[in-house]
Amino acid sequence: MTKILKVDPVNFTIEDIKDAITALLEGGIVAFPTETVYGLGAIAFKPKAVKKIFEAKGRPLDNPIIVHLGDIEQIHKVAKRIPRWVTESIEVLWPGPVTFVLPKTDKVPKEVTAGLPTVAVRMPAHPIPLALAKETDPIAAPSANLSGRPSPTLAEHVIRDLYGRVDVIIDGGETFFGLESTVIDATEDPPVILRPGPMSVEELEKITDKKFKIHPVALVREKIDVAKSPGMKYKHYAPKAKLILIEGSYNKVIQKITKICSQLMAEGKKVAVLVTKETIHKIKTK
Repeated sequence: MTKILKVDPVNFTIEDIKDAITALLEGGIVAFPTETVYGLGAIAFKPKAVKKIFEAKGRPLDNPIIVHLGDIEQIHKVAKRIPRWVTESIEVLWPGPVTFVLPKTDKVPKEVTAGLPTVAVRMPAHPIPLALAKETDPIAAPSANLSGRPSPTLAEHVIRDLYGRVDVIIDGGETFFGLESTVIDATEDPPVILRPGPMSVEELEKITDKKFKIHPVALVREKIDVAKSPGMKYKHYAPKAKLILIEGSYNKVIQKITKICSQLMAEGKKVAVLVTKETIHKIKTK
């Protein structure tokens, strides 16, 4: 039986999330909001608990999990040989939607890192996961959805996918970004963007005073066998909907979109169109 806690994301007490803290300490798994999307977490140092995340999500075991910290000092529990530029950068970037891949400590189990010698780590800019990690330990947490499905931005999304599969769901309202964190491989020089996210390359280069590369996988130019970060190897953000890509001259594209939308709407179907603000006003459906 999954317990649902309705929590004000700003004005809450430890007592309000006590059941979630207890579940984590006892080796359970808890879904909670972050500033990016909802996460499904277990204490990172409890391998049996981490395995429950994979089971609940149907997540492949070779897909590593990001570890979430309650404060900056906790980074030393999970990562070592941290470059100076990272230490200086996290003073600005954390809390926030930026994840660094770093050499892991021996304390981090292979279940978290998919057997890799590195760990992905970040400090979320949301009071609830910060409080959970401070009261327990660093928390390993991918998104709180069935593997391959769109990442959840509301507790309702988590309930739909994972009710009955997890111990506690904290309903803290809507997330801020709705997009998972930017992931940087800090073991490379220059550092490499493994997964794009809310922080752009230009912003990161300005803050860190480093030049970044973008991994070919992030540019959808190649596939890999071993993933250093979630989002690199397996299908993500896949809604159960048909996607139609229309290419051609501007006027013909507008005509085709208009025709398809009119046909589908006449059949009583819901249609979402991804275009620029300038183009949407030119599409006239019946």
